[in-house]
Amino acid sequence: MMKRFSTIFCSIVVVAVAVTAFSACGSDKHLRKAEKYLALGEYFDAATEFKKAYQTTPPKERDKRGQRALKMAKCYAKINQTQAALAGYRNGIRYKQTELDDHLAYARLLLKNGEYKAAATEFQAVKDSLTARGEWFRSSDEKNKERKLTDKALLTQNGLESAQNAPKWKEQGSRYTVKKMEIFNSRRADYSPMLFGDDFDRLYFTSTRNEANGDELSGITGTKAGDIFFSEKDDKGKWSRPEVVQGGLNTDYDEGACSFSTDGREMYLTICQTDPSSPRLAQIVKSSRSDASWSKPTEVKISNDTLSSYAHPAISPDGQWLYFCSDMPGGKGGLDIWRVRLTTSGMGGVENLGDPINTPGDEMFPAFRPNGNFYFSSNGHAGMGGLDIFIAKIDPNTKRYVLEHPGYPLNSQADDFGMTFEGPYNRGYFCSNRGDGRGWDHIYSFENPEIVQAIKGWVYEMDGYELTASEVHLVGDDGTNEKLSVRSDGSFNYVVTPGVSYVMLATCKGYLNHKEELRVEQAEESEEYTLQFPLASITAPVLIDNIFYDFDKATLRPESTTALDELVKLLEENPNVTIELSAHCDFKGSAAYNKRLSQKRAESVVNYLIEHGIAADRLTPVGYGKEKPKRINKKVASKHKFLKEGDVLTEEFIQNLSEKEQEECNQLNRRTEFTVLRTTYGMFDEKGQLKELPKPKKQEKESLDDDGFDYFLE
Repeated sequence: MMKRFSTIFCSIVVVAVAVTAFSACGSDKHLRKAEKYLALGEYFDAATEFKKAYQTTPPKERDKRGQRALKMAKCYAKINQTQAALAGYRNGIRYKQTELDDHLAYARLLLKNGEYKAAATEFQAVKDSLTARGEWFRSSDEKNKERKLTDKALLTQNGLESAQNAPKWKEQGSRYTVKKMEIFNSRRADYSPMLFGDDFDRLYFTSTRNEANGDELSGITGTKAGDIFFSEKDDKGKWSRPEVVQGGLNTDYDEGACSFSTDGREMYLTICQTDPSSPRLAQIVKSSRSDASWSKPTEVKISNDTLSSYAHPAISPDGQWLYFCSDMPGGKGGLDIWRVRLTTSGMGGVENLGDPINTPGDEMFPAFRPNGNFYFSSNGHAGMGGLDIFIAKIDPNTKRYVLEHPGYPLNSQADDFGMTFEGPYNRGYFCSNRGDGRGWDHIYSFENPEIVQAIKGWVYEMDGYELTASEVHLVGDDGTNEKLSVRSDGSFNYVVTPGVSYVMLATCKGYLNHKEELRVEQAEESEEYTLQFPLASITAPVLIDNIFYDFDKATLRPESTTALDELVKLLEENPNVTIELSAHCDFKGSAAYNKRLSQKRAESVVNYLIEHGIAADRLTPVGYGKEKPKRINKKVASKHKFLKEGDVLTEEFIQNLSEKEQEECNQLNRRTEFTVLRTTYGMFDEKGQLKELPKPKKQEKESLDDDGFDYFLE
């Protein structure tokens, strides 16, 4: 029996030794794989291998288990698996393998997990340690007596403040309301929403859902590579189920965090291409829109630095700057927000936003509200946990950014980022991984009820379509002086200030100017002023709508005065213009009779204009009778389905139509138009020399009577 027991015991020892040796071998193999994945930035695959290395490391090898637990924790933290990361740090602490940086990272994760009391204790311990080491303040020279915190001290101080104040901020709440948007979300990550369209009825966002392109799973996240998806809102305000953007935009690589140029014709986005032999560096690319599709992206070369990442593009409201985040040298630490000027010849110089935006932590996801307020997310400032959303507003006195924390529930203990706004209003969408144990990001709506007064204007050609190449010059008696670009439908938005009077002048090459004035009064609720800017062509006849005469006479009917007064205003706003005022008849009746009647009608309109202050030598009345039948343009054709662009409404053409269609065409032929003859009236003296025009007054002396606009035609 003793001999048998000894044999069994010896066998167990031999097997145990063999298993230990095999485990050590397997552990090292997993460790080598993990280190390789980590070097490439494939954090999910690295965490998986570090976990296997940890599990196959014998318990008695405490140092190795602790070191591998820490590596695993850092990888899990990178992919937002906070609970797994915390477990890794706790094992690292248990095996006494942690350094001060590990305790700071652990404290920041506790904060992100909402364990505020434990986080405060850990931050305080880090602060005590830094103070004892003499690493709390930077060493300062004699010229600079201000004592500044070191990077670690600043993160520790802000973390401690966060842990102490976050419960109070959560209890206080704010005016924001937040709602999870199930229609946009999947069982994977959905993030960086961006509203698009003249009515903000299309939402683009990034998703790693199963419908994304490609079959392989990312070594970075463990999911499919992200693609750009979109959803559309119908007339009833209901959003459609998201679809992946077709065409050349999406690839098998990661695409995400898109933004649009001010005219909506270009999309800037981030792409992470896969290279099995080098780290995954993000870069910014650009795609162009043709009708409803987006082209294959091309690289946006920001600098010659090829060893840094560039991500999260955002275009400033004036279209002159591209904002982005990067880890390039010269920043404050971690990821910083930078900007580069957009010029017609390419990119200008790169600038770091510096204080107070950037910190030794990460600043990411820049975004703009149309009123100019700058939004970004940071885990370096005092907040509620992970990435918090901050608002940066320009102080009118110092011209520097002042930061505002919008509080709970817009911010939470988790990551909150990626703002997009519905026009001038403080509502829209953002994303957050709050309440998701696996760290997946999801899209939420937000609204902060506030009184917003704004102008919604449209610039278009008279009797035609939108003028996307136009500009609107806006001057306010508070010193405002802006040049506004129009969107793809010829519209523009501008947030106005109560108590201010504004003058707006719409201009476009080949068209007359149009001016509107507006006095903004204090309102008790949000209000949108709708203004129309119809521009008259210099090169083509322009229809004057709603001019009515008594039957078979040249007498103007009272309902014509509105249109005629608009024509008076147009001529006053364009004082260097002379016009031919023409009247036209249908083909019924004799040519001589129609010509006499139309001449008298044209003279009636001219007489009205003269009576209202327009110089007679600027006006030429001509009655064409039925000599010039109407030529159909695109807009008229869209209203009359039996007509097409280019049709000429001659008697022969009309006679081949149905009775109803004939009457519609006769109505189109019975019209009053004007054509620009000259654009230099009154600009030259009797010797043919250009008169000297008065110079605009300085901005501080501008008034609405002398707005400084230059009335030369484009």
